[in-house]
Amino acid sequence: MDYQKLRERMVEEQIRSRGITDARVIDALRKVKRHAFIPEALINSAYEDHPVPIGEGQTISQPYIVALMSESLRLTGNEKVLEVGTGSGYQAAVLAELAKEVYSIERIASLQTRAESLLAELGYRTVHLKSGDGTLGWPQEAPFERIIITAAAAKVPPALIEQLAEGGLLIAPIGEDRLSQILTLIEKKGATLISTPVCGCVFVPLIGKHGLKDQ
Repeated sequence: MDYQKLRERMVEEQIRSRGITDARVIDALRKVKRHAFIPEALINSAYEDHPVPIGEGQTISQPYIVALMSESLRLTGNEKVLEVGTGSGYQAAVLAELAKEVYSIERIASLQTRAESLLAELGYRTVHLKSGDGTLGWPQEAPFERIIITAAAAKVPPALIEQLAEGGLLIAPIGEDRLSQILTLIEKKGATLISTPVCGCVFVPLIGKHGLKDQ
């Protein structure tokens, strides 16, 4: 199977045609081997226009959503990024193409181990992973210029707001309904949080001390 050709088609039909214009994001989606992050049994779905199950009740997000979240963060290449919810590691790989350092937390140890091994195999040396409660963030490495939450919460966990740098951006699916959320971009300006809705979406719930399950 010609995966490079499939990636090119994905970029043209699912990414550019839907209004993604950031050249760096487009190049990252074109470069990262999405099929490497898909379970072997589902590899033929790697470049299709929908999420794909990766085990443990988790999914790898639809390519367009990965691109949209990445573009919304306005990355220049100098940022330190926190990702909550490593999953397969695909979003972390895309972020690694766009930012200086990526710190990613995954609550399911088996997924974290698999993603860590795969990212190392693919040569992503600027991605740092750990297993734990993502709603608590990674205080030892804070502050972060950008934070991306890849699971749904009723509100952004307070620890993540604290760990977001002044002037930083955070993107997350927000909403109490497990079947529908609003992808929301938050900018931190002093004690003020400026929230901008991006689009409707559906993500798996954010689990943890300050996750959707506990609210």
